[in-house]
Amino acid sequence: MVAKLYSVAITGIDAEIIEVELDAKPAGTLSYKIIGLPDSGVREAMERVQSAIRNCGYDYPRGRVVANLAPAEIRKEGALYDLPLALAMILQTGNLQSDLLDRYLVLGELSLGGEVRPARGVIAAAIIAEQRGFAGLIIPAANAAEAAFMRDKITIAPVENLTEAVGFISGAVPPPPLPDFAQTAAMAESSPLCFSDVRGQEAVKRALEIAAAGGHNILMMGPPGSGKTMCAQRLPTILPDLTYVEALEATKIHSVAGELRPGQGLLQRRPFRSPHHSASAAGLIGGGATPRPGEISLAHNGVLFLDEAPEFPRPLLETLRQPLEDGEITISRAAGSSRYPANIMLVLSMNLCPCGKRGTRQICRCSPFEIERYAGKLSAPLLDRVDIHIDAPVVKYEELRGRRSGEKSAVVRGRVTAARAVQQARFPQKATPINARMTAAEIEKFCPLTAEGEALLKNAINRLGLSARAGTRVLKVARTIADLAGAAAIAPAHLAEAIQYRVLDKPSE
Repeated sequence: MVAKLYSVAITGIDAEIIEVELDAKPAGTLSYKIIGLPDSGVREAMERVQSAIRNCGYDYPRGRVVANLAPAEIRKEGALYDLPLALAMILQTGNLQSDLLDRYLVLGELSLGGEVRPARGVIAAAIIAEQRGFAGLIIPAANAAEAAFMRDKITIAPVENLTEAVGFISGAVPPPPLPDFAQTAAMAESSPLCFSDVRGQEAVKRALEIAAAGGHNILMMGPPGSGKTMCAQRLPTILPDLTYVEALEATKIHSVAGELRPGQGLLQRRPFRSPHHSASAAGLIGGGATPRPGEISLAHNGVLFLDEAPEFPRPLLETLRQPLEDGEITISRAAGSSRYPANIMLVLSMNLCPCGKRGTRQICRCSPFEIERYAGKLSAPLLDRVDIHIDAPVVKYEELRGRRSGEKSAVVRGRVTAARAVQQARFPQKATPINARMTAAEIEKFCPLTAEGEALLKNAINRLGLSARAGTRVLKVARTIADLAGAAAIAPAHLAEAIQYRVLDKPSE
């Protein structure tokens, strides 16, 4: 008799159903083999599984044992097949009688003592279990909060060890209780950061509010210590709360990447990722021998902050152009391609020169050529995709040591949320209803200008030499400024403010 049950393989950020078959022939030389395109982690499973079964007091098949993971064309990776292989072995010996195994998806890594360790991609497994009509999911207890959002649709059985899994399958014990949403949400305590912590830099805070309201990319330029990083770190505190769909998408990516903490459920706050400039292309964009989401995908529905952006290799920065336009990134390999969402707010910061002393009272000895080469790390096509450029000058002593008078994040977030609500009503059918994602047709429809506004925009384009893309981004920013002001139409004042955020487009004197 062939023992059969079901598990999953993670491809990209989605799960595929994998059929786990195990056949044992008592006669012949003792051997264990796994077929079906397994990687080294899967091939090592038999050693872990045998020890776990023995240490939990169960028998395992003797003789020639073959396990098949189908379909064979999908590569199987990691240790998540330990638990299904162990249950298949116990089923093969006749020590487990149950008709539940073909109605549940099973995944989890086993220790040598039989404990079930956390697995990646549990959210994706829960989604496909419901879509394919499975009754439920047997998963590691550490991933229980991750799958709890599906509790009303399928049965979630979190198990601590192999004995609990056998007990549930045999019907001897009920599924353990799941943590409730209040408990998982409690892990996402409010951020201690607040916009009111930032002294001075009112222009920068205004630009960040506009960026947050419309989902615009932003570049902050100024000397070290002017507060660029401090402002960027507080940007998520003024962004609207994640919707349920956004939280599910973002958590799914973090689950596949193994970024969720044990016991953590759906993300409650928007992601904020700040990779170091030594990050590799695979680390930032995604990929590798076994494709994984990169920082840009981990920042999906949140913020990707590149501090001291010119320190990143220019080819690496150029790879951001396509995902900034499309909102997703495709990783192609010989074995196939994987798509990862990348709907982000890109926040860049940079000094005014390589040594960082320009713009301060210290003496900058950088030559014009060095300054030009430093700034040239950010190419014109990349800067075209950054809607807002803003100077962050040195903070004056009076502002730095004066009484804190800035608005709190909650106040600013209220205005941002109201502006986002206007955009939601404007684009009711769009998955990402923000001004930064407007198409050419939508700009034509929702960004009409008065005769005075047309003259102002024409003059700006002619004097600054704006590209067509930069011109449309000015209109998008102006639309957001009008939304923040509660104005139905774009006024010349809104357009003028948007134009002033194209600092790097100004001709050098």
